[in-house]
Amino acid sequence: MATISRLGVNPLPWILGDMGYLLNPDVIRTALRDVRGVGFRSMTVEIPEGMPTAEYRTYFDEAGMGFAPGYFSAAFHDRRQHAAAVEGIRKHAEAHTALGLDTAFIANDLIPERIAAPAVGAGSDPQISAIIAEGMAAATEAAAAIGVRYGLHPHVGSLVETEEETRAVLDATAGSPLGFGPDTGHLRWAGATPETVIADYADRIIALHVKDVDPAGRAAALESGADYMSATLKHHVWIEPGRGSIDFAAVFAALPADWSGWTILEVDVPHLATPVESTRASWDWLTAQPFCAVRG
Repeated sequence: MATISRLGVNPLPWILGDMGYLLNPDVIRTALRDVRGVGFRSMTVEIPEGMPTAEYRTYFDEAGMGFAPGYFSAAFHDRRQHAAAVEGIRKHAEAHTALGLDTAFIANDLIPERIAAPAVGAGSDPQISAIIAEGMAAATEAAAAIGVRYGLHPHVGSLVETEEETRAVLDATAGSPLGFGPDTGHLRWAGATPETVIADYADRIIALHVKDVDPAGRAAALESGADYMSATLKHHVWIEPGRGSIDFAAVFAALPADWSGWTILEVDVPHLATPVESTRASWDWLTAQPFCAVRG
């Protein structure tokens, strides 16, 4: 069984709120202070648009925190946007190398049609999967030349949502620098069994998002036809790890025993009352598991 040796946290509970997506120095400082207080020592890189990387680094240095892999997305489903995606990922990769990281996640942008009808593969088209694979192969080739390897992150609401679409992109890019950066929660919400997909592509997994799914919330969201925001904010599809339907022992058993990639906690919208309470419960549960070498 693989073990968690590099553990980070995504500060989305501090960034996502009633005012929408809010990312500024105050949010960064608050999240860094809070997650360090819980026990984490690395946080996902999410640099506000226009902020110099050197300035961003100062907030982490002040908090005594390290950097965990970030996330890049683009409209890979539109071949006309591939050149822009390559330029975008170069800048993203350069920021990562400046912060000492050689790993990150890559995803297709979310699209309105799937935000409206999430997790069911609405309008799935193998030709689109092939275009996405083509764009991601080119982008990750450019990033690899800079020194950063990216792993495919399936995401509900995007055109790499279902297990079939995930496998199609991975299979079409075999031999390219594109790795696999699965998110257990997004895979499960869209109907996949995470450990099965992970086992089949274990040799390409470079990082992992640990996210759990509340089975009652998922069922209610699917039954009502809820859109993405209602599913996450009203039905609370997401839940802290260990409290939902995912078998994380099976997930880590599916990885190579010597796997040493990053594990990133993600609870986009906390099920518990506050971001700190949610993150503390997640930390306590994760660090108590036999597959975690990080201890509280």
